[in-house]
Amino acid sequence: MTTMATKPHNEPAVYVYEAPLRLWHWINAFSIIVLCVTGYFIGSPLPTMSGEASDHYLMGYIRFVHFTAGYIFAIGFLFRIYWAFAGNEHARQLFMPPIFNREWWGGVWHETKWYFFLTKEPRKYIGHNPLAVLAMYILFVWIVLFMIVTGFALYGEGTGYDSWQYTLFSSWVIPLFGQSQDVHTWHHAVMWVMICFVMIHVYVAIREDIMSRQSLVSTMISGWRTFKDNRSVDDGH
Repeated sequence: MTTMATKPHNEPAVYVYEAPLRLWHWINAFSIIVLCVTGYFIGSPLPTMSGEASDHYLMGYIRFVHFTAGYIFAIGFLFRIYWAFAGNEHARQLFMPPIFNREWWGGVWHETKWYFFLTKEPRKYIGHNPLAVLAMYILFVWIVLFMIVTGFALYGEGTGYDSWQYTLFSSWVIPLFGQSQDVHTWHHAVMWVMICFVMIHVYVAIREDIMSRQSLVSTMISGWRTFKDNRSVDDGH
């Protein structure tokens, strides 16, 4: 449950993100970079090299790296779901936005105005601000699920009809979309949505560090959120 009451905050720092969550964050970030780079080249292959294909195997290595990063990405997401239950209250924010809380939606609207430079008064939060929670729930959680499901569906085509990848994913995902090429198209297109989300995520984190006088980037390294003055802090999630 979100508490939107603003309370005085006199401590210079609060421990927010536990070590397993921070480790997942950076491994996940690295996996996304690798997946996007290799995914781009899989969708837009490099020019053909001269000589026998068996002498080069460049695209084979790119696909191998893509598949490896995909497994790390999927396993990491399963761990992240587990940590939502095993971790502290801040670990649950990503999966449990309080969408039925009217005050929380007021916080979403305030943060929207803040990001569009329509208000000069930032609110400080110990955890994620309401707009960040909403954006990550829609543009991260569901996109990650989509990419994992469609990715394994495509991978299952290569592992064969008797593989668990084909049974769990390819057998129903490909008919749902129509054909294999349609799954490829959607998987590649949503990759660009993820790239845009990552760019906005990095921009907003750096912007908040500078303008709202509270740490974001360093918090995901140390776990501690620091506040540069003694203004009130919202303990909403």
